[in-house]
Amino acid sequence: MGPSRALLLFAALSSLVAALDASAGDADPIYRSCVEKCESSGCVGDKCFQHCKFSSDGKPIDGPWYLQEPLYLRWKHWDCQSDCRYQCMLVREEERQELGHEPVKYHGKWPFKRVYGFQEPVSVAFSALNLAVHFHGWLSFFILMYYKLPVRPDKRTYYEYTSLWHVYGLLSMNSWFWSSVFHSRDVDFTEKLDYSSAVALLGFSLILAVLRAFNVRDEAARVMVAAPLIAFVTTHILYLNFYKLDYGLNMKVCVAMGIGQLLLWAVWAGVTRHPSRWKLWVVVVGGAAAMLLEIYDFPPYLGYVDAHALWHATTIPLTYLWWSFIRDDADFMTTTLLKKKK
Repeated sequence: MGPSRALLLFAALSSLVAALDASAGDADPIYRSCVEKCESSGCVGDKCFQHCKFSSDGKPIDGPWYLQEPLYLRWKHWDCQSDCRYQCMLVREEERQELGHEPVKYHGKWPFKRVYGFQEPVSVAFSALNLAVHFHGWLSFFILMYYKLPVRPDKRTYYEYTSLWHVYGLLSMNSWFWSSVFHSRDVDFTEKLDYSSAVALLGFSLILAVLRAFNVRDEAARVMVAAPLIAFVTTHILYLNFYKLDYGLNMKVCVAMGIGQLLLWAVWAGVTRHPSRWKLWVVVVGGAAAMLLEIYDFPPYLGYVDAHALWHATTIPLTYLWWSFIRDDADFMTTTLLKKKK
């Protein structure tokens, strides 16, 4: 997770915690009555849900086995309650729009319209594009290190942060993959995987920021820096998954790690004479500007594009520039080291 995503992650977590505290939509008595009637009758107006004949664990209440909901719906974890809430939300929002009211959140989320079963299709698409950009950045870095720049006689690279950036690339792709899954369907399982992968990436990014900013090359020193942070991040992830998914605590942890690495990169960019330091500044400043999308939260346009989706869009060019800086750093340090050897 580069500086931009670190900054924006804890902004997103802040807005999520605020949203979870209260949602006007699911407190609406008309909406609640609609959901209750739908769960008992299986219908909202003329639209009925066949799988409301089954309990949430997929076991039939009545009827033969072949009436069970389709496999793709079970994979998406849409059940009777989910569909009732979704349809009642759409109906209620149409009524509110006719009365001239603004959209409200339901169960902590804006009223998004599904596309082929995807809960937030635009965020899914942008998360997938971020995954693709990270893959391109990591692959181009791999090609640069092993096919374009000179290597040592034992085939190891002269750039002493190569393996760390490889791990970073894999963690980044993993994080954006689960972001795509989470935005396609928000359930407990996908939520925990999304948060866990993001925290793991954020923690490793902090380790990388410390090692690179202070130019730590000694293996023993690297272990001394990384070990306590890895232990802390691992403990935090285990706490979220197996004890309590504490949004407030998670936000504080992410804020602390995010601010830490942002300050490190910003200070380092200000004092270093690195030829590509301007790229680092653009990523940090651009990420700070994009954070306004999370602060100025607004309902999804036409039911699809909200501020969070646009945030995902802004991270795409910033990620491309971030990997460009990483490649430049590898080239610069390799060239400098070879000049010193001559």
